[in-house]
Order: sequence, then C-alpha cells, then structure tokens
Amino acid sequence: MCPKSSEFNQLKGWTPPVFHQASECYVSFTAFCPATGKMKLKKIMLGRIKNKRLQKEKAKQIMKSITEKLLDGWNPWIEAESPTEYELWDDVCMKYEAWLAKMAKEKGFRMETVASYMSYMKILKDWIANKNVHYIYQFDRRVVGKFLDYVFVERNNTLQTRNNYLAWLKTFAKWLVTRSYVPKNPTEGYHAVMRSSYNKNRDTISERDLTKLREYLEVKNPHYLLATYILYYTFLRPHEMSLLKVEDIKIRKQVIYVHGENAKNHNDAIVTLPKKILQLMIDLKVFDAAGSDYLFSKDFKPGREYRSEKCFRDYWQRVLRKELNFPERYKFYSLKDTGITNMLRKHIDTVSVRDQARHSSIEITNIYVPHDMKRANKELLDYEDDF
Repeated sequence: MCPKSSEFNQLKGWTPPVFHQASECYVSFTAFCPATGKMKLKKIMLGRIKNKRLQKEKAKQIMKSITEKLLDGWNPWIEAESPTEYELWDDVCMKYEAWLAKMAKEKGFRMETVASYMSYMKILKDWIANKNVHYIYQFDRRVVGKFLDYVFVERNNTLQTRNNYLAWLKTFAKWLVTRSYVPKNPTEGYHAVMRSSYNKNRDTISERDLTKLREYLEVKNPHYLLATYILYYTFLRPHEMSLLKVEDIKIRKQVIYVHGENAKNHNDAIVTLPKKILQLMIDLKVFDAAGSDYLFSKDFKPGREYRSEKCFRDYWQRVLRKELNFPERYKFYSLKDTGITNMLRKHIDTVSVRDQARHSSIEITNIYVPHDMKRANKELLDYEDDF
C-alpha cells in the first residue's frame, strides 16, 4: 500500500515550493518542524511586486533557490541556538563512520571491531531510512526500542545477537551524547536479555570426530590443522590467532607471546606451546618464514598478507562441515571448549587450565568441568549438626 502524499512528504521532510498568484501573491512550501513534530507551512510574500510577469520571474528564482537549499538539508524552522541537535541524521552517521575509520587507522580499535560497528551501522541506516527520522535529535529511546525489536523479531536473530547490537548502540549513543548531538542517552534503560539458563550455541566435539578431523587435515590441509591445534591446546581466540606473527612463537621457551593490543583483556600474556604443536610447526617449515610474517596468511600458511579471523570460520563452515558431515552445532570455536573440557578430563589441575585459557576466575573454568566429573564434597559426606 502506497503512503498518502502527506505521509510521504513528512518522511521526506519538506514539500516543493509552489507559486500562488490570486488574491495574494506568494511562494509557499512546508518543512518538518522539530518543535512540533509536524509539517509547517512557510510563505514568502511577493505582493510588493506589482507587475504579474515580474512576480512570476521572481517566484521562479525563489522556488529554484529554495528547492536547492531544501535538497541540501536546509530547514527554515531549525533553531540556531542548538545546531548540533538539529544536524541531519545522514550527516552525523557519515561523521561517525569517518571517526571509526580514523580510530582503525590509529589502532584505537581493532579492525574487526570497526568492521562489526560499520556492519551494525549499515543495518541501522537501512532500517531507519523508512522511518520519520530526519535529524539526529529524533534518534531517541523509542527508535532504539523499535530497532532492537526489528533485529530480534523481524530479522529472526538470537538473543545474543540482539545483545550484541545493544552493546554497539550503547557505544554509538555515548559518542552522540559526548558531542552534544542528543540531549540524553537514548539507550538508557535498555539491558542485555539473558536466557533463563545459559547454553552456548555450540557443542564440544567427540573423540571420534576429533580423530576424523585430524586425519582429514593431515592429508588435505596440514596448515589448517596447525590452526586447530593452536585453538584446541593453547585456547587462543581466533582474533588473536589471526594477528599472530612467526616471531611471536618463542621456540626455546616453548611459549606463544600474545600482545595486549590484540588480546580481549588488553593485557600482554604468554601461553604454553605443547611439543606436539611445535613439532608440527617444524614439519611445516613455519620458521623458514620471516619473523614479521603472519602465522596464518593466504591458505593458512605464513605470509605478509593479513587474513581476518573470519577465514578460520569460513573454511570450517564451507569445507570441513560438508566433507566430514559435522553437525551444525560443531563450530570452529568448539575446539576451544573441547580442548578445555578434555584437559580437565585428563586431570590437569584447574588453576593451570585457568591460566592457559586466561580466564578471569576459577568459576569460569569450572563451567567447562563435565557433569560426569563432578563429585560430592568428601568433607560433607558425614557432616551433621544438632538440628
């Protein structure tokens, strides 16, 4: 169903100027008034010009000038005393995107973070294009709420995705507030929604399927096998893996050095490198590459070209799941969950596992303890009180 002309004009923000030459001579047009939230009529009187031909000529000039100004975003009703709040939505979005690009260039944000923010911004702009939002001050709590519902319900996303969008919206809103584009934070009052019970959207990988995976990659792609070993044994995050360089592998100390700027918690760290991984690196002649080369470049081999963490997931989804007939709940990141769980099964002490995984607390590591390993506390078996 097509919108009525009045609705269409309000979405656009103005109507083209029209010349009137009857009892009164004037040019009129309407523009969206932020103060009232409605279209408001503006008249430019031409009665002082007595000649009708000259009236038409002057009206033609005025209409051309006004149309050009309206197309450029001019609005006669905007108050000069608070210009930032009345900047055009599209203009502010462009400034935000330029700021993100500059932050990426100066390494204020990770490239993956900026890519995610840009992606969220594009979805928001595409959705808001059909809404009555012309000026930045109109980006309020109501708009935020409707957008979150759109992401969650209409786009059929998970709660986690909805929460990810909200987390980004909060950073965007903070950026707007600090630059006086909006008077108050439009995300205030919105919180992440948690499931009644925490369940990851992935499963650990069975011993049988781990063997299938290893045997397949030993023949088909030993360099990707190295990536799976690093995730399974060292618990590095895929983002950290994508930024690893050959020189970050310390052979004598048998550790991997993780730079704080690449880590989730922004702290420098070292993780232990088991001999099994080191031997595979030697077999693959990894250390023949330049120290400054990325460990996983084109085809997962060392090289100068940076490849994002997405390349690990893509190969897993497009090749391995199909070739090995893995279930959908087997994800590349499942290797980390499986590695931690199996390390605990082999009775490696929880503190060592926590340190290797760089968990912030033992409680997080304990999440990975399999149910069949959990036992009653021996100290309490014979406990009784006077009650």
